Amino acid sequence: MIVQLSDDAERDLLAGIVFYDANDRPAGDYFFESLTADLRSLAVLGGVHSMRHDYHCMSASRFPYAVYYEVRSDVVLVVAILDERRNPDWIAERLRNG
Repeated sequence: MIVQLSDDAERDLLAGIVFYDANDRPAGDYFFESLTADLRSLAVLGGVHSMRHDYHCMSASRFPYAVYYEVRSDVVLVVAILDERRNPDWIAERLRNG
């Protein structure tokens, strides 16, 4: 399958990099590399994750983030990459409104 990121998901990924860069430069780079590997895995694993807020949800392997996506034919569309430490109501609202 092909993995595509929505504009919102790209912004989420960049916001995570900025957050970790503000604390420790190598952490931002490591965050990006780790999440990129997780996203690549969706080419094979897309669709196997449980549903949360009407989207498939994969927990990131090394950071407290969740990748929300949907499968459309042979495309995995990542709609959000969100910090799981956020308020669950905020996450639900973010996924409803993009």
